[in-house]
Amino acid sequence: MARSAGGDGWSRLVGLLKVVLPLAALGALSTLFLLSDRINPEDALPFAEVDVEERLREPRMTRPAYAGMTEDGSAIEVTAGEARPAQEGVKGQSAADVTGVMTTPDGVVTHLVADAANLPQDQSEVVFTGNVVLDHETGYRVRTEEMIANLQRTDVRSDLPVVADGPVGQITADRMRLTQDGAGGGGYLLVFNGNVKLIYQPPK
Repeated sequence: MARSAGGDGWSRLVGLLKVVLPLAALGALSTLFLLSDRINPEDALPFAEVDVEERLREPRMTRPAYAGMTEDGSAIEVTAGEARPAQEGVKGQSAADVTGVMTTPDGVVTHLVADAANLPQDQSEVVFTGNVVLDHETGYRVRTEEMIANLQRTDVRSDLPVVADGPVGQITADRMRLTQDGAGGGGYLLVFNGNVKLIYQPPK
């Protein structure tokens, strides 16, 4: 009889635990969710509103591109990370993170990169500024702070000091110009002018 009473008590205890333990676990989970931080979806709205307001105040285009042909047959392509239309106090459109490619009729390709560029209202030329680097297919790399590319004819120039590295060594000069050969031969010349200095480096 004692064994039977003990068995009944054990059975009742097991049955009670089957009910109590799940309820206790459910209560713990409920408390956990009640104590956790709630996400307010409206918290992100001010950031979105600021971005929209900035876009309306300063309109811009992402990844714009320009392609054209000069009168003498050179193909010009200019792309940018972003561009902004002409604004008060700024002459013409402005662009940032700019890349240009010019292919002359003789097949020679010239690459140009710069931090920024400006396209005047008449769209006759592009002014590249900031860490300007011109890579000519003949092996010359020219570095300067400003370079102007004419969009009507093949004429790229810098009126600021330039440093060029090429097959014969390093060249420094007050100015540089890439334009069509005036002798009528149909070719294109890369010319350095003003206090030109060459540090000759013989081929290895």
